[in-house]
Amino acid sequence: MSRNESETRAELISPKLTVDGWGKADHSIIRREVSITAGRILGGGKRGSKLSADYVLEFQGRKLAAVEAKRESLSYTEGVRQAKDYAERLQCRFAYATNGHDIYQIDMLTGEEQLVNRYLSPEEMWAIAFNGDDGKAEPAFTSTWREN
Repeated sequence: MSRNESETRAELISPKLTVDGWGKADHSIIRREVSITAGRILGGGKRGSKLSADYVLEFQGRKLAAVEAKRESLSYTEGVRQAKDYAERLQCRFAYATNGHDIYQIDMLTGEEQLVNRYLSPEEMWAIAFNGDDGKAEPAFTSTWREN
């Protein structure tokens, strides 16, 4: 029997994030169900549905990745658009879409997209986002943040 989205998160995704250092490394936090918007205001004082990211990975007080989870029976591809949208709205360098088995990583700066075996660790993400340690000659995504 296939897991629903909630079970997929609890039994597959959260444990993998922990194995990859999230929530274990000092100053790394796994935030769940992170509200992105309160929902568009509609007529009659009602609001449209709010957006929330399944996971936001933070390290050293910075949001580094948005993770969109789909239930186990769906393809990770079902969450790619949402993952990119949430990462852009939250100003995260990385976006991930996963069904608990396949992990699809998107680098929002370089546009590089690929299936990966694991999530980047907090230290690896930090090094790429803030130190430019991605093997490319381009400036770090968030270099202007450091100056503020």
